[in-house]
Amino acid sequence: MTIEYDGTDYAGWQKQPEGVSTVQGVLEEALGRIVQEHVLLTAAGRTDRGVHARGQVANFRVSSALKLHRLSYAVNSLLPPAVRVMEMEEVPDNFHARYSALVREYRYFLLEKPSAINRRYAGCISKPLNLEQLNLCAGELVGKHDFSVYSRDNGAADNTFCTVYSAAWERQGDMVVFRISASRFLRTMVRFLVSAQLEASPGELEEALRTGKRVKKLVPADPAGLFLWRVVY
Repeated sequence: MTIEYDGTDYAGWQKQPEGVSTVQGVLEEALGRIVQEHVLLTAAGRTDRGVHARGQVANFRVSSALKLHRLSYAVNSLLPPAVRVMEMEEVPDNFHARYSALVREYRYFLLEKPSAINRRYAGCISKPLNLEQLNLCAGELVGKHDFSVYSRDNGAADNTFCTVYSAAWERQGDMVVFRISASRFLRTMVRFLVSAQLEASPGELEEALRTGKRVKKLVPADPAGLFLWRVVY
């Protein structure tokens, strides 16, 4: 199923101990109430606290014979307004939302001045941005690299290499948007990459990826601006 959510008030996708509100938790609870059995969701990506999704994908197995359009409608009737099931479809038994994915795309939305309206869905930097320079930096990310230097995995991941297929900045109305698609992403990777590009000069990101050493101390960008945009299978 394809899911859209506003992650502002959630402690991320992944289910946490009782009392901590997560997207996976509210979805599994709603699905379980409808089908009257335990439901375990597997997602394409485990978004962090405050991160949103336009096209998260998750799969699950149930014995219920309820038609998918009825199941989708029933689940949405139980979900909070910030979480919506956009589509459901049957998939082969060997489908895995995470491991079957070929490409994941994230988008980061950035304001150049504060906004009371858009603050839940965009980061903010109080200075004009040079898109030409940002796109030079983005170009250095394309290809297969060890991205551990731009991650919070701290050696916990077995494989820290990711293949970035495209990365670019563009202006959309009042916002500047960073779009990046890759085979996979490490924990907090996109938010670190956004901060790195905002602080770096052309050549610095490429050097950091080559040597494994950051040029500057970085803080990941505000999660409010990040969206898991789509997953390709």
